[in-house]
Amino acid sequence: MTTNAHVLPPKQAAAAENTSASAKPTSPSDRTGLGTPFIVIGCILLVAICLFPFWWMSLSSIKTLRELYTIPPIWWPAAPTWGNYHKVLFESNIPRYFLNSVIISVGATGLALCLAVFASYGFARFDFKGKPLFQAFVLVGQLLPTAAIIVPLFVTLRVLGLVNTYWGLILVYMIITLPLSVWMLTSYFKAIPVELDEAAIIDGASRVGVLFRITLPLSTPGIVAVVVYSFVTTWNEFIFALCFASDSSVKTLPIGLAEFSTEFNTDWGAVMAASVIMTLPIALLFLSMQRLFVGGLTAGATKG
Repeated sequence: MTTNAHVLPPKQAAAAENTSASAKPTSPSDRTGLGTPFIVIGCILLVAICLFPFWWMSLSSIKTLRELYTIPPIWWPAAPTWGNYHKVLFESNIPRYFLNSVIISVGATGLALCLAVFASYGFARFDFKGKPLFQAFVLVGQLLPTAAIIVPLFVTLRVLGLVNTYWGLILVYMIITLPLSVWMLTSYFKAIPVELDEAAIIDGASRVGVLFRITLPLSTPGIVAVVVYSFVTTWNEFIFALCFASDSSVKTLPIGLAEFSTEFNTDWGAVMAASVIMTLPIALLFLSMQRLFVGGLTAGATKG
């Protein structure tokens, strides 16, 4: 019995296998095998560049005043001292300013989030006349420079009797963080399928029930992103706090840092120690919500 298959000699068969193997497309792992060390080195350099200011700030906070002014700079103190932290915590108003910053930032973030949730749900789920115009107006406050709105805000707060009060700064910070918060949540709500809302309404849920039982639980990463943005913005704000809080009972941490600088001298050790204390809440907030924060960004980019 004969067959029509053509059998190649061993040498030709081996050559054909090598040719077919070389013709196969290379896998991503094959292509990145040579570049992996360069990627690792690049990542290490990027992380080092980003963390260097924080490392230098922490290092400077335990140096003596003489070591801070030494040229060339001392990369590690000969005798680390905690005197700068003692001065900041027990000989200054930084603890009071820290409490003020917590109250004002938490209040402004919570108020902005509550208003942004309802406004964003309305923009994302309802069609009404003038909707694009209203959405554009939301960003007007974000586009105006600080110098253009600081005087009207000060006059308004003075008429309302809210200068040098917690509520005054909370309302001002809510105004400057609300526009972008609304836009961020609107984009995230639009990425959630409308069919989920319709199914819940058919089952008897109200619009408010749909918002709190379905939309918000599915929008946790987006809400976390708004919370982090609003809190960081209000925590680090300086200009409005300088103009609207001249009393020590209302001053925030950024104003407290400036008090270590006088006309003739600056206590850089105390400034660095206070900066470390000011940075810790932001670092803890981001580290605790890092997974949800990054998940919100990636989900918002891939849904739809």
